[in-house]
Amino acid sequence: MVTFELVIVLVMLGAVVGVLAGLLGIGGGLIIVPSLLFLLPMFGIDADVAMQMALATSLACIIITSSSSAFNHYRVNNVDVFVVKFLIPGIILGGFIGSFVAEFLPSQYLPPIFGCIVLGLSVRMFLSIRSTRTKRTLGVTNSFISGASIGTISSLAGIGGGSLLVPFLNRHGIEMRKAVGTSSFCSALLATSGMLGFVFHGASSDALPAHSFGYVYLPALFAIASSSILTSKLGVRLTTILPTVILKKIFAVLLLLIAVRMLLF
Repeated sequence: MVTFELVIVLVMLGAVVGVLAGLLGIGGGLIIVPSLLFLLPMFGIDADVAMQMALATSLACIIITSSSSAFNHYRVNNVDVFVVKFLIPGIILGGFIGSFVAEFLPSQYLPPIFGCIVLGLSVRMFLSIRSTRTKRTLGVTNSFISGASIGTISSLAGIGGGSLLVPFLNRHGIEMRKAVGTSSFCSALLATSGMLGFVFHGASSDALPAHSFGYVYLPALFAIASSSILTSKLGVRLTTILPTVILKKIFAVLLLLIAVRMLLF
């Protein structure tokens, strides 16, 4: 049941997600998925489809959040168009693949898979904090394979890919601020392909509540997106103030906390 209190909680969640999207180049799925997994049963949604709906709704939110963040980053020249051009084909393909894999995996396996993915990302980011590598080594083949892999994993976890793309781009010589901005652009496309896959699979489910579009729960989508668009600009401004090392530390700690929470769910 949709209540005023739950809507307010989702709007507040969207505000936090917007700041993180602009600051760290993530679409917010790392926050949205575990939050919705906790909140959706309060809307009366069946536990058997709660995880799929959390993933799909997260990806739908990321389309809006990352698009807003990418636009703001583009305005301050934080998007590397050259890199985007080579990553897009693999990322879109991977987004579709991840949604298909999530549909056929048993629901109880999805939260620990999500937690393990995020834990690995946290460790890698901690290890890269002192990295100063600046040589660009991205090629066409490498970009396609990496993009497809990142897209698959991200869609499976209901995230926009920023948690994978930012460290990947930074490790290949893209300066942290440009990695964040470029990630935002790619995340919007990845989330679109992943969401369409979840909508396709959810269309045949009999366990979905009212106000659903496939596995996307529209009340949660609109509440989160309404505030995240407004706050993403604040996150972008913070990237111009905070040093790169601080950005990496914030990113790594956030990932670690979310991973622990999902593994203990």
